[in-house]
Amino acid sequence: MRRLIALAFLAATALSTAHAARPIRFADTPPNAGALVLPLGSADELARRGSMLDPATRDAVARALAAADFRYRANSKLSLRGLGPWSQILIVGTEGDGDPAVRLQEIGGTAAQETAREDGPVTIVAPDGIGGPAAAAQIGVGAYLGGYRFDRYRSADPERPRRAGEEAPLTILTPQAREAEAEWQRGGAALAEAVLFARDLATEPANILYPETFVDRTREAFRGVANVRIEALDVAAMERMGMNAILAVGRGSERPPRMLIVEYRGAEGAPVVLAGKGITFDSGGISLKPGNGMWAMKGDMGGAAAVVGAVLSLARSRAPVNVVAIAALAENMPGGGATRPGDVVRAMNGRTIEIINTDAEGRLVLADAVALAEQRFRPAAIVDVATLTGAVSTALGDEYAGLFSRSDALADQLIAAGRTSGEPLWRLPLHDNYAEDMESRVADIQNVVEGGGPGAGLGAHFIGSFVDRTPWAHLDIAGVDVRNSGTPIVPEGMAGFGIRLLDRFVRDFRAVPSAGDR
Repeated sequence: MRRLIALAFLAATALSTAHAARPIRFADTPPNAGALVLPLGSADELARRGSMLDPATRDAVARALAAADFRYRANSKLSLRGLGPWSQILIVGTEGDGDPAVRLQEIGGTAAQETAREDGPVTIVAPDGIGGPAAAAQIGVGAYLGGYRFDRYRSADPERPRRAGEEAPLTILTPQAREAEAEWQRGGAALAEAVLFARDLATEPANILYPETFVDRTREAFRGVANVRIEALDVAAMERMGMNAILAVGRGSERPPRMLIVEYRGAEGAPVVLAGKGITFDSGGISLKPGNGMWAMKGDMGGAAAVVGAVLSLARSRAPVNVVAIAALAENMPGGGATRPGDVVRAMNGRTIEIINTDAEGRLVLADAVALAEQRFRPAAIVDVATLTGAVSTALGDEYAGLFSRSDALADQLIAAGRTSGEPLWRLPLHDNYAEDMESRVADIQNVVEGGGPGAGLGAHFIGSFVDRTPWAHLDIAGVDVRNSGTPIVPEGMAGFGIRLLDRFVRDFRAVPSAGDR
C-alpha cells in the first residue's frame, strides 16, 4: 500500500503569509498522474531510476534525451508532454560541482519553477546516492524557495482561479520517506519558511510595512515558539538610552522608529548577536534620492528581515544555540523635523557623529544597534547585515555579498557558511587609513566622505567604530538582496538573502578572540 507522509507545514504557530507555495510531502511509492520530475546525471540513470515509467514511455524519454543532445549538467532541463499518464515529464540535470546541499536545493527549485502552472500534483524522484533522507529534505527546501510567489495584492487569475491553500502538493519520492520528513521537520521546513517570511517583508509596500508593523509581523511569526523573548524599544525608551543616531534618522517621518530585539536561548554561554539595518523606506531624507528607482527603497530593510528570519529559523527548529537579532527600524523621510546635513548627534555609546549626508542613514541606525548589542549582551560576536552601499554591487555584482571584518577567525567562519549555504561572501579590506578619512572637524566621526572613495569600506569602518572589543563583521548585501533575473532557488524579486547563511553560521559558530586579544 502506498505510504504517503504529509507535513502539516503551517501548524498552530503558522505565519500569516503573503506568498503561495505547494505543500511539501514525502512518499515511498510512485504516483500515477500529474507532473513527474526526474533528476538525472547520465543516460544510464534513466534505466536504473525510471521504474515508475512504463517501458514505452521510458523508451520515448530516452529517445527525446538523445535527440535533444541533453548533457545532464546541473540546472539543465528538458520538458516533455504527452507521454504516458503524465501531464509533464521534466528531466533536470544533476552533474556539476559545488556544495551537495545547494545542488539538491537547485533541483527542487528548478522543479517548482518549471511546473508552476501545473494544476495537478508534482512528484520529484530523489536522486540516488546523494545524502539519503537529508537529500530529500534539501530538495524540499529548494522547491519551497524556488516556487515562491508574492500574491497578496494580485487579482485572481481567471485562467488559474485556485485560492490560497488549494495548491496541489509537491511530493518527493524516496524509499526513506519517514526519515526524510523527520529531516524536514528538524530544520528544513523552518529554514524555508523563514526565508519566505523575509521575502514577504521586503516585498511589502512601505505604506503597509513600517517600523511598528514590522514589529507586529515579527511577534506574529514567533507566536508559540519556545525560549524566545521579544522587546521593541519605542522613541521614549531610545531617548532614555541615548540612541540619538537612530532617532535622527526617523525624525522626518510620521512613523516613529523602533529598536526590535529578538532573543532565542537554546543553549548557555554568550550569544551571537545579529544586527540588521531596517530602513522600511529610504527617500534619502533631506539628501533626497533621484526619483527613478526610488520605489525599490521599500526593500532597504533587507538586513533587518535577514537577522530576524535567521533567528526565526533557529528558534523554530530548536537549534542548540544562543542568538539575538536586533533590527534597527526607521523610515528616512524629508519631513519638517528631518535631520539636516551638518547636524551633529550623539550615539548610544557616547560617540558624536557629524551627518554629512542624510542618505547615509543605515550606518547611523546600526551604530546604535551594535552599541546596544555590545553593552547589553556582551556577545561572543556581532555580525551586522545591511543593504548599505551601491559601491559593493559595483565591486561584486549580484554574485557575492561584501564581507568586512578585522577578525580573520570570524571572517573565515562566515565565508565557510556562505559557501555551504549557497549565499557566498567576498572579503573586502578595512584599511587603517579609513579612520583618518572619516575624521570630522566638529565631531568624533562623520558619516560619509564627500567626493567618493571606497564607499563600502568606509561604511563598514563607520559601523565597526561603534564596537569596542567584541569580534565583529559587517555584511553589505546591497548587491544581492534583490534579483532582476531569477535563479533556481531565488525567483525574480526580493531574495531574502542572508538567512540560509546566518542559520548555518550560528549553528557552526566557534568562539573567536576578542579585539583586545588579537
